[in-house]
Amino acid sequence: MNLTCIVCPLGCELTVEKENGRVISVSGNTCPRGEKYAIGECTNPVRTLTTTARVAGGGLVSVKSDKPLPKGDLNEYMNIINQLNLAPPIHIGDILIKNINNTGIHIVATKNIKGVDYNA
Repeated sequence: MNLTCIVCPLGCELTVEKENGRVISVSGNTCPRGEKYAIGECTNPVRTLTTTARVAGGGLVSVKSDKPLPKGDLNEYMNIINQLNLAPPIHIGDILIKNINNTGIHIVATKNIKGVDYNA
């Protein structure tokens, strides 16, 4: 299997040899981080989830996971986020979903949304 390492700007072209679902060797990496990345990508790939969530009264707020989540479960997490209807104000860094699906990972706001001014 061939991968391009994304850990640093070098973008090393990695070759991974697997046997019975296990990584037996990684080559092409110029640092130990490339090997770690390749093993993780082949055994338990993860991704930082970035998306949007609905805000009450209309509109969207950008959100992300504060740590990478298992790649195979991203649709499940998206379904949870899609059920949100958040009340402003929302501030960058606010935890919108704590410990999503018991992963220990939080979904946080990445944009400020002001409250509605009903007197305007």
